Amino acid sequence: MANKKGKSSVSELCIRPDAWAVMLEHSRSAYPEECCGAMLGQDREVREAVPLTNSFAGSRRNRYEIRPEELLAATRAARDRGLRILGIYHSHPGRDAHFSAADLKNSCPWYCFLVLSMRRGEFHHAACWRPNTAQTAAEEIGYRLLEA
Repeated sequence: MANKKGKSSVSELCIRPDAWAVMLEHSRSAYPEECCGAMLGQDREVREAVPLTNSFAGSRRNRYEIRPEELLAATRAARDRGLRILGIYHSHPGRDAHFSAADLKNSCPWYCFLVLSMRRGEFHHAACWRPNTAQTAAEEIGYRLLEA
């Protein structure tokens, strides 16, 4: 949910099982490269995960980039279904689910960022982050998987 200034006030992201399954499968299939995608929902509940293309021109093993037109298409698709983009998910192959300096530099303060740590192609752990408006730091926020 957003406050009057548009800043995210999400303190815990709640993720539906189907959306979580999409994120896990996308992370597995992209391994050993990073994957990325959009989390669609309402308030603090992620209802859908939409895989996006990692279009980073260099090695995608430790970086991702989302094409603006692809993010715009996801935004429109969300709006058409009465949802909005709550945040971005991406994987960290072989690394912890920290919010890296590159992640922070390329973040948007109105999104939450879910990072999935993948080890040997399998899910290890995740963490959710919210950058400050100056994009100088990010705080870890909770996430919870909803039951089916």
